[in-house]
Amino acid sequence: MSTVSESHLVGLIGAGITASLTPPMHETEAAHHGLHYLYRPVDLEVIGRPGTDVGELLRAGRDLGFNAFNITHPCKQLVLAHLDEVSPAAAALGAVNTVLVRDGRFIGHNTDQSGFAAGLTTELPGAARDTVVQIGTGGAGSAVAAALLSAGVRTLHLVDVDRTRAAERAAALAATFPGREVVAAPAGALPELVPAADGVVNATPVGMQHHPGTPVDPALLDGRQWVADVVYLPVDTELVVAARAKGCRVLDGGHMAVGQAVDAFRLITGVVPDRARMREHFLQLLAARQKAPQTAPLGP
Repeated sequence: MSTVSESHLVGLIGAGITASLTPPMHETEAAHHGLHYLYRPVDLEVIGRPGTDVGELLRAGRDLGFNAFNITHPCKQLVLAHLDEVSPAAAALGAVNTVLVRDGRFIGHNTDQSGFAAGLTTELPGAARDTVVQIGTGGAGSAVAAALLSAGVRTLHLVDVDRTRAAERAAALAATFPGREVVAAPAGALPELVPAADGVVNATPVGMQHHPGTPVDPALLDGRQWVADVVYLPVDTELVVAARAKGCRVLDGGHMAVGQAVDAFRLITGVVPDRARMREHFLQLLAARQKAPQTAPLGP
């Protein structure tokens, strides 16, 4: 457990993350708890380093006194080779987004999965989870799919433009969650799959300010379904707006962004943060960001 006198030096390693909302979320919540907390982005594009240098950057950070790092694109898989210990959840996903430095050792965790799961539980209680269609099986998609299956989804259809990736992810998840049906499907199957699903999840970048549009035709949705998105800039994506107009229950991408930050903060400090307060602060940061749009990652 942290004390007020203890200081925390935390970094975020990734590409194009200088303007990430994660540092101010962490620092502001830490201030509420009286913690001395400094969070700095280590932007690979700014320092001219490839993602393969993540191990070297971790070791340099450890030597300089960093307590922890968040890890984002393109290093979530690359960092695995440089860790001394990996949590079971992160190992199953094959991706790490939080690294703790403890007694000189690097310990990897993944809070993307738990972050999405928390939003699903708090914002969509009682939602039917028999059959779900998920579009996108990349970094965020792997965590989301695991969260869905952990939450009780019995049949999960994974749709991706990269059919090989979808098939590999489906096979891995089916092995991890025996008794569940995890099926890779082509994008052309959406008109058949979506109307029969209880829920639809977008785990692609489609809907971001620089990738406008929706990954699924909103005409396929109806009000009995729920819809989730991982995109948070904007938080009201075209899919989210269309789903609400149809009467669907909606889980916007901000909940995953805040959820992963909440869980990472707890791992780093030992202090349980105020989730509602962090969500409110996140929305304030988004409102300010949207007045001067910039590219931002999906989150660490």
